Amino acid sequence: MSLMYTPYQVFIGLRYVRAKRRNHFISFISLTSIVGVGLGVMALITVLSVMNGFEKELTGRILGMASHATIYQQGDVMKDWRSVAEQAHKHPSVTGVAPFFRAEGMLVNGQQVNGTVIRGILPEEEPKVSVIADRMLGGNFNDLKGGDFGMIIGTELARALGVFEGDKLTLVIPQASVTPAGIIPRLKRFTVTGIFEIGMHEFDSALALIHLDDAKTLFRQQGASGLRIKTTDILKAPLISREIARDLPGAYGVIDWTQRHSNFFKALKTEKIVMFVILTLIVAVAAFNIISTLVMVVTDKQADIAVLRTLGVSPRGVMQIFIIQGMVIGLTGIILGVVGGVALASNVEAIVQSIEQAFQVEFLPSNIYYISDLPSDIHWNDVFTITGVAFLFCLLATLYPAWRAAGTQPAEALRYE
Repeated sequence: MSLMYTPYQVFIGLRYVRAKRRNHFISFISLTSIVGVGLGVMALITVLSVMNGFEKELTGRILGMASHATIYQQGDVMKDWRSVAEQAHKHPSVTGVAPFFRAEGMLVNGQQVNGTVIRGILPEEEPKVSVIADRMLGGNFNDLKGGDFGMIIGTELARALGVFEGDKLTLVIPQASVTPAGIIPRLKRFTVTGIFEIGMHEFDSALALIHLDDAKTLFRQQGASGLRIKTTDILKAPLISREIARDLPGAYGVIDWTQRHSNFFKALKTEKIVMFVILTLIVAVAAFNIISTLVMVVTDKQADIAVLRTLGVSPRGVMQIFIIQGMVIGLTGIILGVVGGVALASNVEAIVQSIEQAFQVEFLPSNIYYISDLPSDIHWNDVFTITGVAFLFCLLATLYPAWRAAGTQPAEALRYE
């Protein structure tokens, strides 16, 4: 038999969507089914878009500071880092290389004490691998000069220590000096030459930048901790960094961004999958409403079905009538949900800001969350996937009532008519 729908099937299916004379309750259930499917699709699109936005924002902020890959010399500092940097630059996919020195210490200002990560950098090279030079709130990034013992700190760290540009800080490092008075911790006074804001609590509250020469002098080292690398394609950074390390003479290791932050990004991916599954249940519940709607319509239209059967309509034709009715309900909800979801996801940041201003609340405090706003990034493949899943649920919801309608026996249905 042909699976093509003939005009009378489409006409009857559309007519049954709305009860005109009797049983307006069926029309109400149809409306709730449409609303349910629409809300489910809209919620899925909005939530996944916001999660995509968070993932994009976090990836950009983390990699804007953490570099695509890091090359280090196994078991020692990298004394001849300039020749290694030249060799790394020869790779066609490398766009930037910068040395760094990493250590930990404590910053002291009066009674305020904060632990910090010290990163020694070269101001002329660092902008090639990070965005920190573009995120300065005060001071000039290039004012960081060797021998001046200047320091650039994050805005939250500056707030916690109560310092501003031009103030003095004392850096206490975990190394001791032997003096006639005994063993005392090593201290050094630094001048705050700049304050930056990345937008991530991890960096803004715990990172301090000093010149690489000052770091080597203070920590009594002859080289850099390693090289930070930026590539043309972040997704190919693991392969590119390993190709660079393979061509380098000596014992060099490499750590790329997927290794350094692998658990974090895996957790984001897992959370997105779980949220998709949970919110899909909303669409499934709405599909059950379609089942109940069609079952009531089939019961209400027993006599009509019997008349159609006596006029020669096949059981398959009866099934198609009710499948059309159910799919009209489902597709209407899906279309409304897609339109509403895309519109909401596109404006969710402005909507949230308006709510915060109207009620004087802050949904994502910057001192608690990495990102204090609500970004959104619509992925059309997600929209198509959501639409496909919703369509499948709605189609499956029509099969049982349609099959039940097709099994109607004309004689039994007309006996008491």
